[in-house]
Parts: sequence; structure tokens; C-alpha cells
Amino acid sequence: MDFVEQVKSQIDIVRVVGDYVRLKRQGAGERYVGLCPFHTEKTPSFSVHAGHGFYKCFGCGAGGDAIKFVMEIEGLTFFEAIKALAERNGIPLPRTEDYTDEDAKKRSSLYRLHETAQDMFVRSLWSNAGESAREYLQRRGIPRELAQEFGLGYAPAGGQELTRVFEKQRVEAAMLEASGLVKSRSSGPGYYDTFRGRLTFPIHNESGKLVAFGGRVLNADEQPKYLNSPETGIYKKRTVLYNFHRARESMRKRGRAVLVEGYMDVIGAWAAGTHEAVASCGTSLGSEQVRSIKRHTDVVVVNFDPDRAGENATEKSIQVMLDESVDVRVLHLEDGLDPDEYVQERGAEAYLRAVDEARGYFLWLADRAQKKFDTTTAPGRVKALEFLLPSVQKVPSRLRRAALADEVASYLGLERSMVLDEFKASATRRTSDHLAAPPSSAGHLERLLIRCLLNQPESAAEILDILGKLDGWKRFPTAAIFDAMLKVHRGGEALRFHNIEARLDGQAKSILTEILLDEEIYQESQNRDQALACLQKLDLIQFSEFRRELKRRIREAELSGDLEGALNLNRQLAELDANPTG
Repeated sequence: MDFVEQVKSQIDIVRVVGDYVRLKRQGAGERYVGLCPFHTEKTPSFSVHAGHGFYKCFGCGAGGDAIKFVMEIEGLTFFEAIKALAERNGIPLPRTEDYTDEDAKKRSSLYRLHETAQDMFVRSLWSNAGESAREYLQRRGIPRELAQEFGLGYAPAGGQELTRVFEKQRVEAAMLEASGLVKSRSSGPGYYDTFRGRLTFPIHNESGKLVAFGGRVLNADEQPKYLNSPETGIYKKRTVLYNFHRARESMRKRGRAVLVEGYMDVIGAWAAGTHEAVASCGTSLGSEQVRSIKRHTDVVVVNFDPDRAGENATEKSIQVMLDESVDVRVLHLEDGLDPDEYVQERGAEAYLRAVDEARGYFLWLADRAQKKFDTTTAPGRVKALEFLLPSVQKVPSRLRRAALADEVASYLGLERSMVLDEFKASATRRTSDHLAAPPSSAGHLERLLIRCLLNQPESAAEILDILGKLDGWKRFPTAAIFDAMLKVHRGGEALRFHNIEARLDGQAKSILTEILLDEEIYQESQNRDQALACLQKLDLIQFSEFRRELKRRIREAELSGDLEGALNLNRQLAELDANPTG
């Protein structure tokens, strides 16, 4: 068996996709549904079929097998995806270079360079060179066990230590520059370390691979306070969240994510038992990062620093999350403390309690509106309302909008009717993002026969041999699917979804996918006798329709005076009646 086919046959696509998307079984069949990870939607249009090993979104059109899903969701090449799936499922890799390519080799080298850097940073932290970094951790209340759990390290101040390690390994100059771990000197040849004299925080992608670093200065006078890896072939800032690979399981269990500002805040929250804490890596929150969170939970508690920069970042993050239909809550800690400081001063239980009691985003935004505008005046109140309207526009529930109208009217001292009118006008501008599955032109018997053939492989050969001797199916809307099945059968390949789909174009692919995800057909028994009955009925229907068409053409020929044409058509009709199964 080909190695690719071996991987496909040994993995469970529901488990593969389920690591990234919350799936729910639909009915009693093998279909699972969830929100599509590739576009924004409020109503699930994304399906996974366990038996035939494929996924399909009727909203954005994304679809394929487990390998393609991993490629798309993690941004991997075909060969990297196969390798990743094989490793995760304990499938031995073949001893060959056939399952790699130049891009995969380059990315693999970048991963190795980052692991080398991590080893050196960790050794440095616990050596004599890392004394100042260890003292900093002690002041911040980070014990050795927690530092080791998060892989904290220290980049020596000399600026040549990592460069020398790479030189000893004879790493090519092009790869050194592509890694972002060292920089070329502006004057003269050679390189120097990107991170120098900093506490280092390893950054991982969703699957747990080390892709970048963050570095914090130990001297308060030095700037910038935090330095992050540049974007590379394995690191795209807009898609990565710090600690996400650890936090996603807790997100699902607790039904929420806690979004904090920095690396130390994540570690402090983790120490308090808030294992669902994540942070953006030195950039403002983006829609791709929010979608990553939403695959695991719809609720996000935003707990940024309470200073002006933190408030502005919270406001921007709220708008991004509302665009992605996230249930946003805001936690504003007392006395101007950030999460890490709060845990140190008030204790883990107090922080957990504060997270549990985080209030809805709208009240926080209303407080912001009062600070921004003079709501003691009529113009100020109107400006405050205009400030709140974009967020109201994103509220899907009519009842919730009505309740907000009462709150805002009372809060700003405006007439409820005026506020409600504005809310209604705002709500009408909302558009639904849900696209339903397109209706299929295939008839019920055709759909049932296709399901029988795919779900009963032991009798499929017999049915396809009969089908190949008939002509009626060539006039079906599903003719391309039956033709592909016959080609697969005659070519000696297994009659599997992927072998058939590979021979189809867009419309036929959509029809095949829809048929396999049809819950009504699943409820009907599917066996050899039923397949034969379907085939017989379909052939009879086509025979009757073809006979009616011939008689219609005969009448038209007679009426137009084309006696020779009418005679030829009558001969065809006589032959058809004499051999109805021919």
C-alpha cells in the first residue's frame, strides 16, 4: 500500500479535525458538524464524514481529506502534513526522501535551529551567566519548576554565543538569515545574536512546534522592553498566540479563553490555575488569532493592563472579536494591577474569582464612552451613543439589543425610543454570513444508489458491471459520478470517496459530497438488493422518458411533413420496445 494511503487509512479524520474544531455528531450517521475554521460564520456549515474521511464547508467551499485539512490549518506543505499525521498517530515513516520537498526541508531546518537556540538559552539560564535572569524570576515570584515548564531561558549579553554555536554546526549563511535568530553586521562580515541579555520565552504554534522567541530586558532602562522574533518561514505573528498549544484543552473544558497582554501575565495566570490564558505575541489581536480561539470556545475574557495603552488595546480587541461573533467579557483588576501582579498580591483564588465574575463587554464600553465624552451635555450623549453603535450592530439577538437599549438609555440619559430606533437602524445593516448547502439536482434514487455503492463495497463490483452495460444513467444529473465510479472500478482501484472525487469537477464534487452528508438517505437501509432495485427503477424511468421523447419527436416530424424522419424514429421506437433492456 502506498504510504499516503496507509496514513489515510490509519487515521481518524474526526479526531484530526476535532483537535482544531469543536465537532458535534449530527443524527445517528457518520456526519459531524461545527463552525468552519476557514471563514467567519455563526451557524455551522462545516461537516466531517467519518466513514469516507473528508470534510466540506458549504459556506466557503473548503473541503478535502485529513491531509489537506492539516495543510490548510497549519500552513504546511503536503509532505509536512503527511509526516505530521504519521508522527502523531504512531505510523513509522518510510526510509526515503520521497516524502519531503525543498520547502519542507527548509522549514525543518528552521525548526532545528530554533530547538538549538532553545537548548542554549535554557542552559544559559541555569548556568553562572544566567544569575541576573534567575534573580529577576525570583523577584517576580516564578519558581524554578514553573520556569522549566514554560521553557524560559536566557540569551547571554555577549551577543556571539548562539552565532558561534551555529558556526560550529556549519549552518549555511542563507539559513542563518532566514531564521531571524541572528542578524548580519551592518559594517563588515559576520553575524550577531538577535537576543542579547534578555530573558527568553519560547513561542510555539498550535501543534506545539517551537517557531519563535520573545525576549524581555532585565535592565529597566534598556529599550525596547520586549523584543520578538521577526516573521520567518515558520512564524507568522498574526496566526500565533503565546501558550495556545497548552491552553486549548483547558479552553474546551472551561468553555472560555482568558486573553492577557504579556508572557509574564500568561505565566502568572497559569500559576493561579487559569490554564486557558493566552497572549498575542507583541502585536495587536488579529482576526486569524480570534478564529483560532473560537475553534475551541466562544467566550473570551479580556484581561489587559488597566493603563491607557491597555484600555485602548482592549477596545480594539473587542471590536475584532465581535466581528468574529465571540462572547466578550472584560476583567478590569483593582488597584491598577496586571494579572501577574494581582496573583502575587491577592492570591490564586482571588484571581480565579475575578475571572469568573468578569462582566459583559458592553458595560465596559459604556464606561469608556463616559470617559471619552461629556455625557452631561446633549451633544456628548449623542457622541457616546454613536461610539457604542458599531458594537451594537454586531449583536445578533433582537431581544439582547432591546435590553441594551434600556441599559444605554438609562446610562446616557437618553430617550429609550430614540436609542431603540438607532439600534434597529443599526441592526438592519447586519448581514448574515451563513450560506446554506446548495440544493442538489440529483434525484432520490440516484442519491441512494451512490450511497449503496460507496457503503457496500462487497457488492459494488456486481452493480457496476450491470451499470456499465446500460446507457440510461448517462442522462442522469449524476452521470459524471457514475462515470467516475466505473473508471475507478475498471482501473482496479478501491471504490473510495477520494478516488472518485479526484475524477470530478466542481459541480459533480459538490453533488457527491452532499449525497454522502445527507442524513435522510443515511436512515434508509443500504444493501445489495436495494442497490439492484434502485438500478432497475432508474433504468425503467430512463426507458420510459426516452420512449416518450421518441414519440414526441415522431409527432413533430409528422406535423412538419418529414415522413422519412418520422419513419426512422418509428424504427428506433420499435427496436426499443423489442429490446427494452438493451
